[in-house]
Amino acid sequence: MRAVVLNGPNDFKAAEVERPEIGDNDILLQMKKAAICGTDMRILAGTKTKGVRYPSIIGHEMCGLICEVGKNVKGFEVGEKVSIANVIPCHSCHSCLTGRENACMNRKAIGYEFDGGFAEYVLIPGIAIESGNVVKLPEDVSFEEGALIEPLSCCIRGLKNAGTGFNDSVLIVGAGPIGLMHLQLSKIVGAKKVIVSEPIASRREKAEKLGADLVIDPTKENLADIVMRETDSLGMDVIVMAIGVPAIINSTLKLCRKGGTVNLFAGFAGTGESTIEVNTIHYNEINVNGSTAYKREDYFEAADMVKNKKVNLKEIVTHTFKIDDFQDAYEVCKSGSGLKVLIEP
Repeated sequence: MRAVVLNGPNDFKAAEVERPEIGDNDILLQMKKAAICGTDMRILAGTKTKGVRYPSIIGHEMCGLICEVGKNVKGFEVGEKVSIANVIPCHSCHSCLTGRENACMNRKAIGYEFDGGFAEYVLIPGIAIESGNVVKLPEDVSFEEGALIEPLSCCIRGLKNAGTGFNDSVLIVGAGPIGLMHLQLSKIVGAKKVIVSEPIASRREKAEKLGADLVIDPTKENLADIVMRETDSLGMDVIVMAIGVPAIINSTLKLCRKGGTVNLFAGFAGTGESTIEVNTIHYNEINVNGSTAYKREDYFEAADMVKNKKVNLKEIVTHTFKIDDFQDAYEVCKSGSGLKVLIEP
């Protein structure tokens, strides 16, 4: 089969590899669409190496058709359309036992410990099936939408951590795929006003199309002045940092109202270190939190939202490339000229 093989930092290419052979407890997925994630980009570039194997096949946002079923597997049949929740919790560590399976201390993941979606066929191991990580999809859900259930579930986890709710004013910093998902989710839970800050014109246009109340170009407009004008000088109830730029953390904190929340959703560049003005947090009683991966309940909720047409994921997809054209897909992601870039056989 054809697959994108990662041999080392910034060393990857499409190649011919052996098609996986499944065991009695496994499923073989014929990949139809797999999306490139910001984390994938960091892995490919070598800026994220923790937990990464060489050589390996990465890619964790995927959807396809079941083409083989192990003899011990129950409840799944050849030909069924499924999406994959790639994070597999251990169910027994302290994090899992205290309701934080998304931060499982022993978690395994397809696209990391197990080869992932940038291939024609993907082995779905028995432990993923037993954990309920394979989700059936109806015919009217496209493969593109199925692949994006995974990042949507991450955004649902971030939304819950941020506590976004009815009548909140929300600022989303960055209108990439993740920011655009956060925008839609914020509107769904009843936010009264969603402001999006984004320097790239095409992404601002998408934010407007997907329902933002106000879209700002921070390179040409004073974001702080606009936030204070729009909130009667109170500041935002919730701020979601959907881009990982340490240099703007302090200026962003100052846009939050007293008692508000800043969710550091994105993974941050480099070591992620930043000098934070802690008195801004202290005197304003700002809640600052993060978000990692998702719980399976988040994934199931995301899948239900997609099945019931509650979110628009198709608008977020801008490019699709074949496996053999993966380098071109990588360059589009790196340039920022697209949003979600998909890979197909």
